[in-house]
Amino acid sequence: MSDSLAYTDVVPQAAPEPRICPVARTLDLVGEKWALLAVREAFMGNGRFDEIVRRTGTPRDTLAARLRTLVDAGILERRQYSAHPPRFEYVLTEAGTELYPVILTLMRWGVRHLAMEDGWPATLEHNCGHRLNPQLVCEACGEPVHSRDVRRVAAPG
Repeated sequence: MSDSLAYTDVVPQAAPEPRICPVARTLDLVGEKWALLAVREAFMGNGRFDEIVRRTGTPRDTLAARLRTLVDAGILERRQYSAHPPRFEYVLTEAGTELYPVILTLMRWGVRHLAMEDGWPATLEHNCGHRLNPQLVCEACGEPVHSRDVRRVAAPG
C-alpha cells in the first residue's frame, strides 16, 4: 500500500468552464452540416424547401428544424412565393449575407485539401473575370491575415 497522494487528490481541480466565445455561439446556430448547406443553397439562389432537400440530401425533418433555427436567429427570412397552395422560400437576411466569407473559406479549404479525382464540378469567378481565390485580409491595412500575425486582446471596458 502506498502513502503517496496523487496531485489531483491534494490540489482541488477547478471545474472546466467553456470559453465565452463568438465562434462557439455562432456554431450553435450554423455549426451543423445541414445548416451550413442550407445557407450555401440560399447564396446560390436555391431557397425553396424541395430544392434545398434535392441539392443537399438533407432529410426533410432535419432541414425543417435547421431552417426554423436559421429563421429564428435572423440568418434566413421565410417568404411566401405562392398563395395557392401556400409555398415559402428562404432568403438571406443582412446577417445571413455576412456568412458568405465563411462559405467561401470552407469551399477554398475543400478545394485545396479534399481534391476530387476529376476536379470539382464548378469554380467561382469574380466580376473582374478571374477565378476567385478568396483570401482573408485585414480591413485596416489590406494585408493577408495569418494566424501567426493575430493576437487575442481583452475587449475594452
